Amino acid sequence: MPGAKGKAKGKASRSSKQMSRSERAGLHFPVGRVARFLKKGRFAERVGAGASVYLAAVLEYLTAEILELSGNTTKHMKKRRIIPRSIYLAIKEDPELERLLGDATITCGGAKMHIDPFLYKKKK
Repeated sequence: MPGAKGKAKGKASRSSKQMSRSERAGLHFPVGRVARFLKKGRFAERVGAGASVYLAAVLEYLTAEILELSGNTTKHMKKRRIIPRSIYLAIKEDPELERLLGDATITCGGAKMHIDPFLYKKKK
């Protein structure tokens, strides 16, 4: 078949290795799983191929951002382990994450410390 197009017939070469969609996109989040959830969720009649890659990238970015900020908060508290309190404080300190996740309830997160300036003693 000199003019055959498409996939090669017969034995596959050893250099061709199967790559997942996450590997192709350079992500750690599972693109296939996100695609499955998008399809099963019935958010739309049809789901494009790039939608799951984009959503997985956004989720990965948000997760990395929250983990980085909560890690910094944990270091500031002189601890070695990230706890829900440090995640809560990291979200409350960042204005963009506060706008996105301000209404979310984080179990064992506590409350942000705030002392109203009115309550401070006035200097004479």
